Amino acid sequence: MKPAAMTAIEQDPRWAAVQARDPAADRQFVYAVKTTGIYCRPSSPTRLPRPENVEFFDSAEQAEAAGYRPSRRAAASMTHVAEQHAALVSAACRQIEIAEELPGLEALAESAGMSASHFHRVFKAVTGLTPKAYARARRARKVRDQLGPGASVTEVIYDAGFNSNSRFYADSAQVLGMKPADYRAGGANNEIRFALGECSLGHFLVAQSGVGVCAILLGDDPDALLRDLQDKFPRARLIGGDSDFEQLVAKVIGFIEAPRLGLDLPLDVRGTAFQERVWQALREIPPGSTASYAEIAERIGSPRAVRAVAQACAANSLAVAIPCHRVIRSDGNLSGYRWGVERKRRLLELEAER
Repeated sequence: MKPAAMTAIEQDPRWAAVQARDPAADRQFVYAVKTTGIYCRPSSPTRLPRPENVEFFDSAEQAEAAGYRPSRRAAASMTHVAEQHAALVSAACRQIEIAEELPGLEALAESAGMSASHFHRVFKAVTGLTPKAYARARRARKVRDQLGPGASVTEVIYDAGFNSNSRFYADSAQVLGMKPADYRAGGANNEIRFALGECSLGHFLVAQSGVGVCAILLGDDPDALLRDLQDKFPRARLIGGDSDFEQLVAKVIGFIEAPRLGLDLPLDVRGTAFQERVWQALREIPPGSTASYAEIAERIGSPRAVRAVAQACAANSLAVAIPCHRVIRSDGNLSGYRWGVERKRRLLELEAER
């Protein structure tokens, strides 16, 4: 009797890995079973399905996007792997923070027992930043924290991990938004252009440093908005915007009234490494959508940091551009908002209308 022809699945080398329950294949793909709606890792000891009911995916994320759910073993395995990755990345972050000179990618990966490319992917998945971006944000934060009145610029530069004055000064505009001596003096000699105006949400203030838009503030009292800006850089030269600046203001007003249009302007975003991870996650929430504080904490790889996520939202000084109004409580309530819950409600309504 002539043997039946092999199916396409049976000819796929991945099927042989599933039959062998090869643990080395677990990082390469998952297989889903059409009749049960679940997916498994190749090494799963579960009973083998019929080949015609099998579908392969490069990752668990792809399988879930196709509507499959993880098996109990797969879910437990992913949780264990996620915990291992979180611990390794946490150790790498500490290594970055205490190092006198910032370690390179190869050194960090070697400490984690991973290849450089795999470590890079894992680090970004957990923190939302590349190792280089995390180190840069950490170093910038250290400079800003220490560069107060009376501090030695040179000492602060080396203490923060810059291995030369020239390297720091080349990056100082991104690190501080101005020259270090000016930052140390509360913004002295630095020009910040600003304008006050009104929109459907009330009064607003737009300010721009040499790097980009550094503040979009909303409120009921224009004087209070200006004081907020002055408190940030008490010795900066605040200059009322000219006719060219009015074009920028017009773009911001249009963005406030129709957030789906987007804001094609450079932003001067400065915060801690954690805040920058949160703010980046907020910018990835599509207009008209919302996410809970807990969901944002999950997305940045810090599921227990729900309160810290809320604090990062409250520290945001770029209303709408960094859309903290799209973050709500897990029960659907709007919760707090730096510029008032009613403004938050109205922004969400504006996005839903378009």
